[in-house]
Amino acid sequence: MNSSEKIPVTVLTGFLGAGKTTLVNHILTAQHGQRIAVVENEFGDIPIDSDLVVNSDEEIFEMSNGCCLCCTARTDLIDILGSLRRRDRVDRVLIETSGMADPNPVAQTFFVDDDVAAHYALDAIVTLVDAKHVTDHLDAATGDGVGHQVVDQIAFADRIVVNKVDLVDEEHVRALETRLRGINATAGIITSSHADVDLAAVLGIGAFDLSHTMAVDPGWLDERDHRHDPGVASVGVELHGALDRAALEKWLGELVERRGGDLYRLKGIVALDDHPRRFVLQGVHRMFELRPASSWGREPRTGKVVFIGRDLDRDELTAGLLGCRRAVPATSVRGDA
Repeated sequence: MNSSEKIPVTVLTGFLGAGKTTLVNHILTAQHGQRIAVVENEFGDIPIDSDLVVNSDEEIFEMSNGCCLCCTARTDLIDILGSLRRRDRVDRVLIETSGMADPNPVAQTFFVDDDVAAHYALDAIVTLVDAKHVTDHLDAATGDGVGHQVVDQIAFADRIVVNKVDLVDEEHVRALETRLRGINATAGIITSSHADVDLAAVLGIGAFDLSHTMAVDPGWLDERDHRHDPGVASVGVELHGALDRAALEKWLGELVERRGGDLYRLKGIVALDDHPRRFVLQGVHRMFELRPASSWGREPRTGKVVFIGRDLDRDELTAGLLGCRRAVPATSVRGDA
């Protein structure tokens, strides 16, 4: 199969909260006329990202075995890609990696596995950067910690999307772009708010160049161990019934004020009060928001929230969320006279 017949693959990477799922939703709702298969990879034990992707005709494949694509879950990716090509033709594959993922082993998959290499072409590694918070992470770039992972994601990018520029001023953006150029001198850099980008700037750009990568790092295709920062973990909490919105916002406000520096990401789907619609919870460090989404309809009002950060206390987070449950009014029962 020649390269023009292969299915192009775009890998979206970027640290927790950079806006990857928002970009996926932007792509899926755009008028591009393509059939796109989406592979979602999560860091943690409770899947949530597929629930945050908008309803669409595209097929969503979810990988949430507690490991990211750069680790043992890469074999699952190979299985998914094999299954995809045996189905009806798709025009493109979009892989959203975990915010903790190293993009190098993900990219290697398209060259070290013969079956994958024969049917898929890696189009580009697109890295999203959170304009407001990435500087703090880069400042912490030591050893195998979080900052080191952020640097890896930026360094390996073919295209960098500096997202959330609406939260910072122009001088900050210019300084950040200069710093990014110091990490990756060749990737194209674009800016965005809410990941609203021209799709032509991230899809079908043919930017991944294996010969260039091998010239820079001749041993790039060799298998390498990848280790995450051992202090970073995911805590997932499942909820049954509605939460009291005022109590939830108060508790979250106190939590992010106290632990925001170590709380890299929070996300979830929750039921609030008697509201007929789901609410999506999104947060990064000391910022969070609740916004209405689709109707519950006849589905049970069960939610889930995932916290990702350093030295998280599972019992504390679980108790805090459950403490926000909405009280069920007592019903009076009249006995027979």
